[in-house]
Amino acid sequence: MPDTRILLRGGHVIDTEPEPFARAGTDVLIEDGRIAAVGTNLAADGATVVDATGRIVLPGFVDTHRHVWQSALRAAAIDTDLGSYLGTLAQCGPKFRPQDVHTATLAGALECLDSGITTQLDYSHIAYSPEHADAAVDALRSAGLRAVYGYGTPVTGGGSLDDVRRIRTERLADDGALVTMAYAPLGPSFTPIETVAEEWRTADELDLPVTFHVSAGPVNPQPIFALREAGLLREKILYVHGNTLGDDELKLIADSGAAASAAPGAEAMLGNKAPVAGRLKRLGVTTGLGVDAVTSAPGDMFSLMRAALLASQIVDEPRMTVGDVLKMATLGGAAALGLADRIGSLRPGKQADVIVLRLDDINLLSAERDPVAAVVTAAQPHNVDTVLVAGQVVKSAGRLIHADLGQATRNLQATATAVAGL
Repeated sequence: MPDTRILLRGGHVIDTEPEPFARAGTDVLIEDGRIAAVGTNLAADGATVVDATGRIVLPGFVDTHRHVWQSALRAAAIDTDLGSYLGTLAQCGPKFRPQDVHTATLAGALECLDSGITTQLDYSHIAYSPEHADAAVDALRSAGLRAVYGYGTPVTGGGSLDDVRRIRTERLADDGALVTMAYAPLGPSFTPIETVAEEWRTADELDLPVTFHVSAGPVNPQPIFALREAGLLREKILYVHGNTLGDDELKLIADSGAAASAAPGAEAMLGNKAPVAGRLKRLGVTTGLGVDAVTSAPGDMFSLMRAALLASQIVDEPRMTVGDVLKMATLGGAAALGLADRIGSLRPGKQADVIVLRLDDINLLSAERDPVAAVVTAAQPHNVDTVLVAGQVVKSAGRLIHADLGQATRNLQATATAVAGL
């Protein structure tokens, strides 16, 4: 159970609502796992006091799209394209046993926490059997982060609507829990619209949000128009990528009240065409950032934010600011996942998903003049000193304290050897 009261005292506090801004010498009071107050000289009666002087305090990062099981295939698809990446998955994915899914998902989730990602949508397209799906859910629960388990269809086939129903009704029925559920089918770019309609009916029946990869695909080259014509545009959809879609289709996403996840690192590495995050912002689409695949890109939000910021400087779009990017990494990501009422900012009443960065590390010295810019342009995972999820301290003094990281590392090495011959 989290401490009843925790006071983070005197930090450079960055909030993100309505837009990112920083305040020096500010306290954050946490009570019963929630933000109770943000201000100066807050009363510390009965609280565990954490000295945040010389630290940056901000909401935890939200990764809106990652195939967490691919932690066992890191750097397996570099200097290649999307087709070769999919070929790697087709070759290695079927080798994953349920215990390998558990090992790789747990390790990937701990990597998230260690680098300040407190919320993760796991697009888990490794559900070859019910046992594989259960292993992923169990690993996310063991990791201690806030997660949305996206039940996905493997590229080589597998999964079933019956198993989606089983996971929803038997494993992840509580939408207020730390681990919740989404449905992650192939989507209209890659499947006939009749199949999509059946999948949407299942999602509606189970009251599940839907997320899927979207592009000018081989089945529907204009997938958003296809959804509109079939009456399937709606809220509670998270579109992933969309780099090859025209502005008219992206505007339909905005008008429908749905959201998008941009993965600028993986998209650039796999040749997904021009960056999309800036276009999504310009067209009014609620947007979060996603690592996507550590087979092709870094797994931390700092690298991802820099990729988004730098990409926006070289395309024919309005430049994004550091504030724009930090918001996508926090409150925007929370909104994209339908969790903005719980996380993404330090508004009192929200759950206390909070991270603390050291400003006295050499790469952040003197950065207190602009903490928002420092987080986006200069910070690195090793600067993450403290991480809280729902008020529970999971990292302290630079070390994860709630998990056996050494054992997780050894298990991951064994799985990588089994599935990729490492």
